[in-house]
Amino acid sequence: MKPKSMFAELRDCTICPRACHTDRTVEKSGFCGSGAGFHIGSICVHKGEEPVLSGTKGMCNVFFTRCNMHCIYCQNAQISRNRGPILGREMALSEIVKQIEQILEETGISIVGFVSPSHVIPQMRAIIDAIRADGINPTFVMNTNAYDKASTITSLEGMIDVYLPDLKYMDSELAERYSATPDYPQVATAAIAEMYHQKGAQIVLDDSGLIRSGLIIRHLVLPGQIENSKQCLRFIAEHLSPEIHLSVMSQYHPTEAVRDHPLLGRPLYPEEYGEVLNEMDLLGLETGWIQEMDSNAEYVPDFSRPSPFEGA
Repeated sequence: MKPKSMFAELRDCTICPRACHTDRTVEKSGFCGSGAGFHIGSICVHKGEEPVLSGTKGMCNVFFTRCNMHCIYCQNAQISRNRGPILGREMALSEIVKQIEQILEETGISIVGFVSPSHVIPQMRAIIDAIRADGINPTFVMNTNAYDKASTITSLEGMIDVYLPDLKYMDSELAERYSATPDYPQVATAAIAEMYHQKGAQIVLDDSGLIRSGLIIRHLVLPGQIENSKQCLRFIAEHLSPEIHLSVMSQYHPTEAVRDHPLLGRPLYPEEYGEVLNEMDLLGLETGWIQEMDSNAEYVPDFSRPSPFEGA
């Protein structure tokens, strides 16, 4: 079953900033290559998120397939490619809801995350509505690349408990070269500013230290692109708040697709990550999380497995 209102939005799709105007109920010719259904890469327990998300039990993540960006170094390429075969399958809404609710009941997990939902906002809304209609109220997390319309984020106020956006680029040329999104800096900063407007800099934790409401901004440091990282941090400190919770990640891992790339074909150097952390200190960005340099292989999933991150 698919809600009629969801179909209405997808018949002339302008959900994400690309505004392809594709009728996704009859074709998959938009940038993301997605239809109007629920195509899922994985619904699984993930224990590798920030401590306030994972806790000791992990969180339930729903990985959507396809994407409205095209990051040439994407670690989720098995399910995120916009063209060609991918892993994952079409699922009914009832099946998705049943699987999520079963995970919550069996594990005691209380947080549900939606990964890469920018091109499937109507589907994400439908899942949340169905779970809440069953009288279940977990913390809902929107884990997004931030290539979102600010108006879309405004429409999600009261529905999304925690925003978990990436801030990938403040360099338009780099965004175009690596992710086919030359307008990413303008779009993402506007979207994140709206998230900040809704949630502010402080996060709300429950008695067990798990997040219940708030904003956490992630930034993945890319090899050879330290100035871009510094610009991202400056935007947060100078235009939002130095008190925002940040997750500055060193986990970049070269994939086969970029093996021969002059920069992306290598891991991040410790001195590069150290330079970014020094910039954080200079900007007074002291709240959040950093990673160990040897953790990069721990975050590479294999979506051919029922639990993609086990053994990673």
